Amino acid sequence: MSDNDQSTCRALLGFLSDYVDGDLSEELCREIECHAAECEDCRVVVDTLRRTVSLYHVLAAENSEVSGETRERLFKTLNLEDYLKQ
Repeated sequence: MSDNDQSTCRALLGFLSDYVDGDLSEELCREIECHAAECEDCRVVVDTLRRTVSLYHVLAAENSEVSGETRERLFKTLNLEDYLKQ
C-alpha cells in the first residue's frame, strides 16, 4: 500500500463513526463504500465496526448485562484497552 493509499484510508476512516451512524452525506458515503470495495483493510474495519455496533444494539435492546470478563476481552480484541480503565 502506498503512502497515498494510507492517507486516503486515514482520511476516510476519520468519518467512519458518522458513516455507520448514517450521519454523512450520500457523496461521502459513496466515497467510503468505493474505497472499502478496493481496500481490504478498510473493508475489515468497516465490517468490524458495523458488527460491534449491531451487537451493542442487540444487547442494549435485551437489557443484557455484559460480564466484566466478556467486556474486557471485547475491548482487548478491538484494541480499546485504554477505555477499560475509565
